Amino acid sequence: MAAKVSLVPVERIESHILMIRGHRVLIDADLAELYGVPTKALNQAVRRNSERFPGDFAFRLTPREMSEVVTNCDHLPRLRYSPVLPMAFTEHGAIMAANVLNSPQAVRASVLVVRAFVRLRRLMAANHELAGKLAELEGRVGTHDKAIQGIMKAIRELMEAPPDPPKERIGFHSDLKEQSRPRAMR
Repeated sequence: MAAKVSLVPVERIESHILMIRGHRVLIDADLAELYGVPTKALNQAVRRNSERFPGDFAFRLTPREMSEVVTNCDHLPRLRYSPVLPMAFTEHGAIMAANVLNSPQAVRASVLVVRAFVRLRRLMAANHELAGKLAELEGRVGTHDKAIQGIMKAIRELMEAPPDPPKERIGFHSDLKEQSRPRAMR
């Protein structure tokens, strides 16, 4: 029963994970909400511990990226007029942020965040595997199509009426006459 309760937050977290610069990330406002702290407090903790957040853990969005996020994510309209560009946290950055905040809610939520990232990774791997199998099937069907076409051609040839056998001539034939004469007359 506890597993069912934890699925709802994981699914909610998954819906907030975005793909930016080729990384799956959570925006600071979403991560702060999950960890139960104001966004300002989260970003302040990250600034104080900047050595723990290399570029592959967290990065600041560009103005263009921010406008795309605000346009595409209905749950982030408050970012539209924010004077500060938001931070994006990868899976490792989200875990590190929980460690830096060190609150019980952040620790519990970080487990859910990790599960959401892992689940997305599994789904992407399954999709990749499915795409490979579909490509393989298309290759097989392509060769089967050629084989089926060959079979259909053979069936059509069998369905065609055979050519008429040469008909024997009716009447007197000189070559037959020669054969039917006794040897002495030849």
